[in-house]
Amino acid sequence: MTLGELDVDALRRTTLGATHRIHFNNAGASLPPDCVHDAVVGHLDAERRIGGYEAKAAAEDDLEGFYASAARLLNARADEIAFIENATRAFDMAFYAIPFRAGDRILTAEAEYTSNVLAYLQVARRSGVTVEAVPSDAAGGLDIDALEAMIDGRVKLISITHVPTYSGLVNPAAAVGAVARRHGILYLLDACQSAGQLPLDVDAIGCDMLSATGRKYLRGPRGTGFLYVRRERLEGLEPPFIDLHAARWVSADRYSLRPDARRFENWECYFAGKLGLKAAIDYALELGVDAIGRRVSTLGARLREALAEVPGVRVWDRGPELCGIVTFTKDDETPPAMMARLRGLGINVSVSDGPAHLDPLFSSHGAVVRASVHAFNTEDEISHMVAAVAGDSEPVRRINS
Repeated sequence: MTLGELDVDALRRTTLGATHRIHFNNAGASLPPDCVHDAVVGHLDAERRIGGYEAKAAAEDDLEGFYASAARLLNARADEIAFIENATRAFDMAFYAIPFRAGDRILTAEAEYTSNVLAYLQVARRSGVTVEAVPSDAAGGLDIDALEAMIDGRVKLISITHVPTYSGLVNPAAAVGAVARRHGILYLLDACQSAGQLPLDVDAIGCDMLSATGRKYLRGPRGTGFLYVRRERLEGLEPPFIDLHAARWVSADRYSLRPDARRFENWECYFAGKLGLKAAIDYALELGVDAIGRRVSTLGARLREALAEVPGVRVWDRGPELCGIVTFTKDDETPPAMMARLRGLGINVSVSDGPAHLDPLFSSHGAVVRASVHAFNTEDEISHMVAAVAGDSEPVRRINS
């Protein structure tokens, strides 16, 4: 079976979990392909056989190759990439490196990730900055005209989430970048849900920093992520903590930071995971992120349309551009109950809460069921899922031989 440029049968043959479950929780943690499993397990086996330091030394070329692979994914330079243990910590390492002062303003989106908002509020409490949400436009995305109108000399940072965790919305990241560049304002993009699902070109987007995870649409291991920092911005950013990997002890009372983005790393890391993330990125690049994105978008639209036909179901996604995340509620079933029932039928979804204090749309409905498709999913799985939501489905047996 093929759809577009991708051989779906080949994708499924290398995705073990797809043989016995319908996995629509790719925005939580996707199913790793065999090459990712093999990279992680192979390194752990080497650690078991010859020792951790020795295994790392033997894998040095591949570990170093991670930076080139991540750079290709983003159209960046290898020295602008740092390996971080997850997207939240990658975001934090960039955000807390910014030298805020009292009176500075942070502009964010209404559809912002809650952990990011907590970081903004902590810095506001510590440093006296203000945090303001840019209104959404009529279609549901960040309003670029409203953003432009909010710019003044006190705006220190524009920081938004590209794809919210609780919606299929795709915020206009490149249009935001154009505003940030025009005014010389730092721009931090949370690409946790978009990396691997959407093509990312940091030059086209215009962001100065970008954080991402491995476990979601890139299909990498849990406990992996990365940070991009534009080379020209590095010298103005002091990591919130450093070690002997991030900096060099020059004299008794002086140190110097690394000149590249690895100043945001620390010496000890999950080397098996780093190899697994490299394998995941290389796999996505080989398939083509453009092709993955087109298939994911197509499947997401089909699932959204089919769910909207189920009596009592309301689909909540809105925006000028939508992706593979589909959120919905059902009148007679709470989202946690729906998730548990579907899981019992062999269908993986999740429940998502959003930033109710910022987003008026989310305030109107609260928690949602989140079903997130990937390129290895099929239209038959969508049909099975929709029937299950309606209450007309048997448990999943074996989906794929």
